[in-house]
Amino acid sequence: MHGPIDNDIEEHPLRYKENGIDETEISGILSTHFNTESETPSPGVRSKKLSFPDSDATPAPDYGISPDKESMELTPLSGDDSMNEKHGLKQQTDDVEEDSPYEVVRHSVSNKDDPSMYSLTFRVWLLGIIFTGVLSFVNQFFFYRQNQLSLGGSVVQLLAFPAGYVLSRVLPTRKFTTFGWVWTLNPGPFNIKEHVLISIFATASSGSPYAIDVVTIKKIWYKSDLGFVASLLFILTSQIMGYSFAGLARKFLVYPAAMIWPASLISVTLFRTFHEIQDFGGKMSRTKMFWICFIGSFLWYFVPNFLIPALSYIALLCYMAPNNVIANQLGDSYNGLGILNFTLDWSTISSNMG
Repeated sequence: MHGPIDNDIEEHPLRYKENGIDETEISGILSTHFNTESETPSPGVRSKKLSFPDSDATPAPDYGISPDKESMELTPLSGDDSMNEKHGLKQQTDDVEEDSPYEVVRHSVSNKDDPSMYSLTFRVWLLGIIFTGVLSFVNQFFFYRQNQLSLGGSVVQLLAFPAGYVLSRVLPTRKFTTFGWVWTLNPGPFNIKEHVLISIFATASSGSPYAIDVVTIKKIWYKSDLGFVASLLFILTSQIMGYSFAGLARKFLVYPAAMIWPASLISVTLFRTFHEIQDFGGKMSRTKMFWICFIGSFLWYFVPNFLIPALSYIALLCYMAPNNVIANQLGDSYNGLGILNFTLDWSTISSNMG
């Protein structure tokens, strides 16, 4: 199998001999750069072929062009070129967008990010601190009552959107400089990143910590008060310990695209409904669909709770045998086992979850 160097050696043998290089030395030089494999010789073809070790490239074909002496010099790949090649491969790998293997996650969560979108703004700090204080106080205050009232993250999602929109309209756009850092009270329209951060602020402190049970039981039942400072440090330690374990598990439970958190899909879908214009079924936008469901659920709430309370607990066994004691004990919702019970009140369903 001929190559360009073989053709040049055969056609211009005197050129190499005049420079003090014979054919034996040329073969030695070639053997140091290439692996030679013997193959069955054929008429008119040399009995050696060139192979390139550790490379996927194949030898250049023979086009019958004889290179001159300068073109025969082999130029090794410089360190900068090899580094550029490695960085190019790495950049191509990073450009590949990772997406979830679950279809329900791909429809709910976007895998694209806009780095130019501002996030940690004055509106985030203002609304985040306000909602954090209100939710933590209300949930902890009603925690000790028999009929507890709990405000979750969905309440913050619904209230933060109009609050952020109002602030984006009324706050001044004047820019300030603090220690060389330029900032403003109103950088522009209220976006999804600000909305998410406000919800994270409030949701992180909306639930009562488990350590509060220890402090309360120790004070009420065992008449042993830890004191304000010791109780505060005990509660903070338990909460920070949970966050530290969550941080250690991010690499395995959060970052991989194959991880799925069903409870978070509802919140993510609601965020995108507020801030993205997408068609729902090709006929209406997601925002319009949300407001239809919101108004419908709000109006239906008064039907089973005030107009027809019987819709909250539909005991089929009691309706089928109203005078049968055993049937009433099995089917009664309040004083029985609640077998074959149905409800048309979503608040009844949600109150018994978990």
